[in-house]
Amino acid sequence: MQNTKLLLTSFTFVGLLALAGCSFPGVYKIDIQQGNVVTQDMIDQLRPGMTRRQVRFIMGNPLLTDTFHADRWDYLYSLQPGGGERQQERISVIFDANDQLVSLSGDFMPGVSRDEAIMGQDSGTTVTDPTQNAEQPKPEKPVKPGSLLDQIQKDVDNVETVPVPTPEPLDTSPQ
Repeated sequence: MQNTKLLLTSFTFVGLLALAGCSFPGVYKIDIQQGNVVTQDMIDQLRPGMTRRQVRFIMGNPLLTDTFHADRWDYLYSLQPGGGERQQERISVIFDANDQLVSLSGDFMPGVSRDEAIMGQDSGTTVTDPTQNAEQPKPEKPVKPGSLLDQIQKDVDNVETVPVPTPEPLDTSPQ
């Protein structure tokens, strides 16, 4: 009787410990992020004809650079909220033989961002070909004499350039 009671108590205690190790309500589970964070704003900055360096400046280093497809960079991003379903986004950037951006493929496309699509606002972002004529800059209005901008321009115009001194070598004797 004593052994049975002790055995039953120990099994109950072990069972409660096993349940505590499982998904117990109130236990915090972390969000798991992997890969490159890619936003719609980054995609909107890409233009056909950009070099690899310009794309790397905007997007960051690619997660995958395939040996067999040297003209393609892949950016992957996955997020798994604590206890939730895993979400994954992918974009491939493709270059031509001259190392210039040719096309994009994947979950992001140039245009309206997801936030703006949800909220119903248009960003006014359009994708144009760089071979088209660039907009001519608007002529600047002349500043009023005596204004702050006029004073700043006068200060900039009156700046003297000073050459940077070059240090002399320490040992001048030939060896």
